Amino acid sequence: MRTIYWDDKKGCVTLVDQTALPVKLLLLDIHEVRDLEDAILKLKVRGAPALGAAGGFGVALLAYTIKSRDIKEYIEKLMSGADELKGTRPTAVNLSWGVERTMRKALTGKDISEIQSLALEEAKAIADDDVARCKAIGEHGSKLLEDGDTVMTHCNAGRMACVDWGTALGVIRSAVAEGKKIKVISCETRPLNQGCRITTWELMEDGIPVTLITDSMSGHVMRKGMVDKVIVGADRIVEDAVFNKIGTYTHSVVAKAHGIPFYVAAPFSTFDFTKKEKDVVIEERSGDELRYWGGMQIAPKDVQVYNPAFDATPMENVTAIITELGILKPPMDFSEIKKKFNI
Repeated sequence: MRTIYWDDKKGCVTLVDQTALPVKLLLLDIHEVRDLEDAILKLKVRGAPALGAAGGFGVALLAYTIKSRDIKEYIEKLMSGADELKGTRPTAVNLSWGVERTMRKALTGKDISEIQSLALEEAKAIADDDVARCKAIGEHGSKLLEDGDTVMTHCNAGRMACVDWGTALGVIRSAVAEGKKIKVISCETRPLNQGCRITTWELMEDGIPVTLITDSMSGHVMRKGMVDKVIVGADRIVEDAVFNKIGTYTHSVVAKAHGIPFYVAAPFSTFDFTKKEKDVVIEERSGDELRYWGGMQIAPKDVQVYNPAFDATPMENVTAIITELGILKPPMDFSEIKKKFNI
C-alpha cells in the first residue's frame, strides 16, 4: 500500500499516521495545509522520500484551498504558503525539493485553474517517481547482499519512510524477492523509537525475520559477529557527509572498527549539491521527547535536554551509497556526479 496519496474522491491528501503504529494502521485525511504541517511536525508523516511527496501534495492542497481569485494575490499566497511548508523540517532536504519541484511546474500555469491542475499532476508524479526510485535502489542494492546475511538498520527507511517499498528496507525486500534469506537487526532508535515501532512492524508484515535491539547494543552485536552489513537511509547527503537519524554516526564508527560494510540507501532527491556538512542546520526537537514516554514522565520535568533529530556521518565511514541510478563509492566529487548522471 502507499503511505501517502491524493484521494481524488475526497479531494485531499490521505496518509498513514505513523505515530499510531504498531498498535493500529490509521489513515488520516488532510484537507488543509496547516494540518499537513502539523502532521509533519508531529512525525505522523516522516522519512525523507515521504516528505518529498508530502511537499508536493502540500503545494497541491495550497493551490486548491487558497480563496483569492486575483491571480497576482493568489500566486503571492501560494509562494508564501510554500515557504512556510518548507520550514517545518529544516534538515531533511526532500521536503524542500518536493515543494520546489511542484511550485516550478505549477507556476507555468496561465490561470488559477491551470496552476491547480499542474500542481496536483506534479505531486502525483513525485509520488509515482518515488516508488520507481525505491524499486531501482532495491535492485542495485540487492547485489550487495549475500544469501544468509544479517543486516543491521537504524530508524525506519522502509515503505513508511517513502511512498512505497523503501530505501534501506527496499534493498532488503528486493534481496528477499530474489530468493535470498536475509535476517534483520533493528535498532530501537530513541527517543521516538521508529525502529522499534515501525521497522519491526513492516518487516514482520512481510515475513522477514527481524530482531529488535536497543541502540546501545549495536557495538555488542557487531563485536560478537552477529552483523554482516549495515544499511541505513538518509535525510540529506552532502559532499562530505550523510545526515540521518541521530545515532547513525555511532553505528558507522562501530561498523568501521569491525570491518563491517556500512551502506546508505537514498534517491538523488536526498542529495544536496549546494552544501557541505558545516552549512546544514540540524533540527533540534522538544526536550519532552526525552522527559516523557507514552504520556508517562521518565525524567525530571526541568532537566536540561539536548535533542538533535539527526547527526552527520562523514563520508570516510561510508562504504557506498546506493541510489536509483547505481552504486556510488566515496570519496565523491559532486560536480562529476552531476555531469555523469545529468543532474
